[in-house]
Amino acid sequence: MTDSKKKKIDIVVGIPSFNEAATIGFVAEQVSEGLSYHFPNRESIIVNVDNHSTDKTKEAFFNAKTSADKKYISTAKDVRGKGHNLLNLFKYAVEVDADIVIVVDADLKSINRDWIDLLGRPVSEGYDFVTPLYTRHQFDGSITNHICYPIVFGLLSHDIRQPIGGDFAISSKLVKHLLEQTWTGSVKQYGIDIFLTMNAILGDFKICQTSLGKKVHNASAPKLGIMFEQVIESLFDILVANKDKWMKGGSIDDIIKTKVYGDAAMPEPQGLEIDVRDLKEKCTASYNEYLPYIHEVLGPYAVTRIENMFRMDFFNLDVLLWTQIFYNLVYRYDNIKDESDKKKIINTLKPLYFARSLTFNYSTWKYNIRYAEEEVREQALGFATQRYYLWGLYGCNENLNKQ
Repeated sequence: MTDSKKKKIDIVVGIPSFNEAATIGFVAEQVSEGLSYHFPNRESIIVNVDNHSTDKTKEAFFNAKTSADKKYISTAKDVRGKGHNLLNLFKYAVEVDADIVIVVDADLKSINRDWIDLLGRPVSEGYDFVTPLYTRHQFDGSITNHICYPIVFGLLSHDIRQPIGGDFAISSKLVKHLLEQTWTGSVKQYGIDIFLTMNAILGDFKICQTSLGKKVHNASAPKLGIMFEQVIESLFDILVANKDKWMKGGSIDDIIKTKVYGDAAMPEPQGLEIDVRDLKEKCTASYNEYLPYIHEVLGPYAVTRIENMFRMDFFNLDVLLWTQIFYNLVYRYDNIKDESDKKKIINTLKPLYFARSLTFNYSTWKYNIRYAEEEVREQALGFATQRYYLWGLYGCNENLNKQ
């Protein structure tokens, strides 16, 4: 193709990747079909934004049978992180004056050509940010279920079910706004998805959800590694930097129900088996490692409840206690200046997030997805109800009077 930097491209579809040679070809082919079928009269391109993969991801991408033009952009050899990839994508989208930017995961197995329409069409109709709505096993997306969705619902007053789903569409206006924000180290890694959603909300952009059906990908059980740390650090940083906005929230009745595009009938989710014994062992190991931090930053009631739970090997971290612990940690994070002490807050949360996940798993393992979703929503409502607890920590009596 001619130099795309000198020619306007209407739709840019980005596929961020690191060592996804096994699946990226299929994703690229479905994207190409979607662009040809649903946007035949729009200039478009598929961009693989990669982290210098070593498994021939680039070759698999270019070998995919597509009618759409393709472009490959990579970070430097030792630079990793989805956020780095999307930063490259957004800069490229501005260069070509793209109207619509769509992002889809490279490991998708359920994507079809209609996803491109369902993601891109709302932006062409005036929306700035389109988030996915799909069925997922209740054990898949545990950071979403127990932290990101409840916070977006409870503190930011938006009912967005998959705020870190991985598949989005973004307007040119929002892309430019995002590039003007602070891109921390965590945002340039796994913290990118929550960064996108929270900035779209806090920037008062027009948001909707779109029904994509079943998400089939390389699903996994809860992790305590770097992904968790980066998502939580990004979330905490954005919350404390914007508390003047979310502390102006009204009643629970004011929570915005975002419009949903697509078919409301959702299929059964991808199956996911987890090793509960392994999760318990990892949770206990994390608890023992960070026990001094738990004693340092939590109050005596919470510490006693948590100690009893681990001593009895019975995980029962209910929604009320989980919510109050989380809000306590948000408040403490905001009042700490030393970066190493901020890491203590995140490390304190690790075993407790895992304990909450295990509590949820125990109560929903035999539920079908519809009833498990009700439990997830009740947890989000718990975060919304307990926002007054967090406002109380900040001494916001005006908001407390709205209870």
